[in-house]
Amino acid sequence: MRNFDENKPISLDHLLTHRSLELSLRLLVIPFCVASLWIMATNQQLNPDYGLLDFRNITGTKYLVYINAICAGYALVGVALSLLKCMKSDWVFFVSDQVLAYLMVTSGSAVIEILYLGYMGDRKVSWSEACSSYSKFCSKIKLSLVLHMVSMLFFFLLSVISAYRVFNKFGAPYVSSKEEGEPVE
Repeated sequence: MRNFDENKPISLDHLLTHRSLELSLRLLVIPFCVASLWIMATNQQLNPDYGLLDFRNITGTKYLVYINAICAGYALVGVALSLLKCMKSDWVFFVSDQVLAYLMVTSGSAVIEILYLGYMGDRKVSWSEACSSYSKFCSKIKLSLVLHMVSMLFFFLLSVISAYRVFNKFGAPYVSSKEEGEPVE
C-alpha cells in the first residue's frame, strides 16, 4: 500500500495501529451485542389486568435479538480470522461491516418506534400507550436499545476503518490536462 500524498510506502506501525484498533473494536462489540441480546431475550412482564408481555410478542424486539446474535457471531468470527490471519480479503470485511452496520441501524430504528408507540400510543388508530402498564418491560427495552446503539457505534467505526483500508489501496484518479478543460498545446 502506498501513501499517495507523499508517494512513500505506509509504515508497518501505521498498519499495525489500524489492525489493532480494528481488532479492539471487534472484541468490544461482542459483550455489548450479547448484553443487549440477553436483556431483550429475557424481557417479559406479567400485568394482572392485561396479561403477559414477552419480547416474542413484538416483531421489532425479536428482530433486534436476531441482529444482535448475528453481529456478535460475526464479530467473534472476525476476531478469530484476524488473529489467525486466515483471510486477507479486505473487501469481505468491508462489505460485511457495511451490511451489519445497516442492519444495526434498521433494528435500532424498529425498537425506537416500538418505544415511541409504547410511551405515546397512537390515538388515530385507538392504540393507548402501554408503558404505564408495563414499565419494567419498557425500561428493559430502553436499556437493551442503549447497549445496541453502543455496539452500532462500534460497527460504524469498523465500517469506516474497513472502508479506509480498502480504498486506501487505490490512488486518486488521473486527470489529464485535456479533461480539465485546459488548452492542449
